[in-house]
Amino acid sequence: MTWARIAAIPLIVGVFYLPIEPASRNLVATVLFVVSAATDWLDGYLARKLNQVSSFGAFLDPVADKILVCASVLVLVHLGRADVFVALIIIGREIAISALREWMAQIGASKSVAVHMVGKLKTVVQMVAIPFLLFDGLLLGVIDTHEWGVWLIWIAAVMTVWSMVYYLQKALPEIRARVK
Repeated sequence: MTWARIAAIPLIVGVFYLPIEPASRNLVATVLFVVSAATDWLDGYLARKLNQVSSFGAFLDPVADKILVCASVLVLVHLGRADVFVALIIIGREIAISALREWMAQIGASKSVAVHMVGKLKTVVQMVAIPFLLFDGLLLGVIDTHEWGVWLIWIAAVMTVWSMVYYLQKALPEIRARVK
């Protein structure tokens, strides 16, 4: 399922280059993103339930998620639906925390930067904001997904900074010990 998510990334981006109606492009990209996000959850659930967790899967799954989110946010910036500052916050955090986790794993302290609820909550808000902004219309004839998406992506950006600060604070004792 992780490979399917990775394959969906160029499709989500590419749909905006197709010569079809904007509303159709928005709908196709939204459906692809939602299905990808759902397979991420299903993949993790099945891996734990069936006890089929692998080192490669543990590595590739978060990478696929990060690429999916970053590519989608870049598309949204390109379309003028998300602020470049939001993209810098989200993408910068992903790079910084990935590097921090890799370094912490190298020094044997990966548990101090293990996934925490604040990071999971940040991801949930992103995974709701992004399809709202991709859809960019009225959902069920009432919900202005653009307006809700803008609010949610900014909330996600704040939570992104919050989670980064949390992980850096957890890693700070190790960082201080290594810098001396």
